[in-house]
Amino acid sequence: MRRRKSTLALAKGYRNGRSSKERAARDAILHAGVRAFNDRRKKKRVFRTLWQIQINAAARIHGFSYSTFMHALKVKGIGLNRKMLAEIAQKSPETFEKIVDGVRA
Repeated sequence: MRRRKSTLALAKGYRNGRSSKERAARDAILHAGVRAFNDRRKKKRVFRTLWQIQINAAARIHGFSYSTFMHALKVKGIGLNRKMLAEIAQKSPETFEKIVDGVRA
């Protein structure tokens, strides 16, 4: 009885029989756990893609493509990661312009 209650408590809010029938609830909980695990990994990929898009947009304003800009950063030894670059490009474009000028020189 206790196991059934805890299973159904975990499945609370699920649709149809998945919230009231023990076997369906157990199956739904297992699938939800797998998807949650995978999506925690996928989240990192999605954010990296978003940062690349934001950096590309900001770099193109200054005449660089994303790949040439990132290569130039690496050659100059500027160790900013994509998350920080995207945030700088979005929140303070004048600072990003200084970074671009530093790369260009």
